[in-house]
Amino acid sequence: MSNFQFGVNLGFATKRWPEPEAWTALVRETLDLRLVQFTFDLLDPWWPEADRRLLAQKTRRAAEAAGVTIHSAFVGLASYTYNGLLHPEPAGHRAGLEWWRRAVETAAELGATAVGGPLGGMSVRSFQNEERDRLYPRLLEDVCSISEWAAAAGLQELLIEPTPLVREIPHQVDDSLQLLADLKDKTATPVRYVLDVGHALYRPLYGADASLDPWLEALGEHIGVFHLQNTDFQSDSHWGWPDPRGCFDVAAFAQTLRRHRLTDRPIFLEVFYPFELADAALLENITQSVEHCRRLLG
Repeated sequence: MSNFQFGVNLGFATKRWPEPEAWTALVRETLDLRLVQFTFDLLDPWWPEADRRLLAQKTRRAAEAAGVTIHSAFVGLASYTYNGLLHPEPAGHRAGLEWWRRAVETAAELGATAVGGPLGGMSVRSFQNEERDRLYPRLLEDVCSISEWAAAAGLQELLIEPTPLVREIPHQVDDSLQLLADLKDKTATPVRYVLDVGHALYRPLYGADASLDPWLEALGEHIGVFHLQNTDFQSDSHWGWPDPRGCFDVAAFAQTLRRHRLTDRPIFLEVFYPFELADAALLENITQSVEHCRRLLG
């Protein structure tokens, strides 16, 4: 038997079940799960501090009462739309760094042990003008600062998610390794990666023979969690099961993790739905998706 830790990213609850008592009930009673990754789409670190703390405390109490563990707090769809730490304008960059400071505080207030997400994206102009060499040292300083804030707040990990976009850092195995090397012995908390299967297997960037093996062989010991989604390998789909468009094999994924001896890393189902989708249809799909993944993970 495997010892997979399986949970769900709360992205599915965005705009529908923001009340902590509502999503905790869904997680425990409908999905029969005890582990979640919180999304900042449910509680934005930018909100006024007093209100943010009030809502975070309420969320923490609701999770504890329901027996739900908030493993980590993660960048959501809203914050991912910004350039973040790679914003080309100094003022935009300062705002991105301040967002992370507040995100660390919010994660700690929620009772999470880790905070994370993609770091940011270069603008088209920055990328075309080959400004990576200018922006990268600043990014390293930022990650070190965030790790110091995380350690001071009592968090145990900073989770960075590689994305399949060449304007983002990191976006491939080589620059993921380089980032780790450049941060070695410089961070106050461990930096680990979030490996999203839909990102790592994105064929338009990584080729028709894209595989998880290069990622796991190079970064295995540095992977903190996995994101699981159904995909056609041609888009960052984040579909559930069943979906006629998707062809991701969860059983094969489980076998791959066993082969690489990575069964002890948490796996979070991360599915996003159109806001116009009927609530009942979403609940049916997220429930079936959880059951599908749980069964095939073993």
